[in-house]
Amino acid sequence: MTDNDTIITIDGPSGSGKSTISRELARRLNYTYLDTGAMYRAVGLLAKRRNVAVDDEEQISSLLTDLDLKLLPGKDDTRVLLEHEDVSAAIRTSEMGMAASAVSALPLVRKKLTRLQQEIGRQGAVVAEGRDTGTVVFPQARYKFYLDASPEERARRRSRQLQEKGQPVDERKIFQQLIKRDHDDSSRSIAPLTAANDAIHINSSRMTVDEVLNFMMKQLAKNKKSVQNKKEIT
Repeated sequence: MTDNDTIITIDGPSGSGKSTISRELARRLNYTYLDTGAMYRAVGLLAKRRNVAVDDEEQISSLLTDLDLKLLPGKDDTRVLLEHEDVSAAIRTSEMGMAASAVSALPLVRKKLTRLQQEIGRQGAVVAEGRDTGTVVFPQARYKFYLDASPEERARRRSRQLQEKGQPVDERKIFQQLIKRDHDDSSRSIAPLTAANDAIHINSSRMTVDEVLNFMMKQLAKNKKSVQNKKEIT
């Protein structure tokens, strides 16, 4: 198998369930879970701490020069170390989600983090989750999914997730932020949020986590069998 054969990408808008699904799929397959969104959130957090505007490309560029960022496996979300500090909880706020959307529109940030993500992907056996993993980061990946859900359902999920972490929740505000982020992510000129042409679309609005995972596992098994048959024929 080539690396492309062992890379699975899962893209989709905020709150669509990508993190939960990607993490569990990686566990079932014994793959590495690559949370690309966490990397952009970390850069957004770093900018906030250094009092740098998230749309100031020159200043953000200077932050990236010696970026000390590591992703480690965690019990729930990916553990994110920024300058040796565990910022896993600090980046999981709606504010950092908006900051991530802003910095991800900057070409230099996109280039830097895409390169880091591709280095991880070269090791193979990766489930990569984000907004452009199937279109930009790993365009040659054989297995791609695009996970979506209605804005209302996504807002409910994000609210529930924040409540479980003990954070204050304003579901109306979260809904408005999701709509704005959808627009910002989809309309940016650099690596916009869009489904890869060869991605399998899944609307999870009325599906449980297990139903989504079982559907993905069936699709992976079917596609792998098809690839194996083609190899045997040739």
